[in-house]
Amino acid sequence: MTRQLTGKRVAILATDGVEQMELTEPMKALRNAGAAVDVVAPHGGQIEGVNHHEKGDKMEVDCVLASARPASYDAIVLPGGVANPDALRMNEDAVAFARHFHDTKKPIAVICHGPWTLIEAGIVKGREMTSWPSLKTDLINAGARWVDREVVVDEGIVSSRKPDDLPAFCKKMVEEFAEGRHQQRHAAE
Repeated sequence: MTRQLTGKRVAILATDGVEQMELTEPMKALRNAGAAVDVVAPHGGQIEGVNHHEKGDKMEVDCVLASARPASYDAIVLPGGVANPDALRMNEDAVAFARHFHDTKKPIAVICHGPWTLIEAGIVKGREMTSWPSLKTDLINAGARWVDREVVVDEGIVSSRKPDDLPAFCKKMVEEFAEGRHQQRHAAE
């Protein structure tokens, strides 16, 4: 096992209603690659996951959004579920936190319904992305080029459709976070 993310710090921005596997599997992949990972949420304590329509486990929050500093993270993961990104896109602090990664050219990984937060942040225009199929029209209306593939990478944004895509998503996420190509391209601009 390579530890290609040693020294990197990653935020997973989530709240209650997060699709549990879309938080826990990327977290495991990131930690296995050597990254320090924080669950950042609008409230402290725990957030409750879901397994599609069923209640899932409670997961510890590492950092409350109001005190989180996006500049201290090298990358961000936005998991899905329906309630999670719907709540986050209505939270100005969450939208600004996510937008920071785009504005500073840091990598972003997003899966399922997670792109709702990126749409609200105004950062999908001109990007090729995928998502849960019901977000196709939302992404197209926001200016993205939607495709139906298990994983897509475009200018530092890694996107996937659903929990079945997690193996491919996690692999590409770790590669993109490790390579830093998006930051290097930005530095050369």
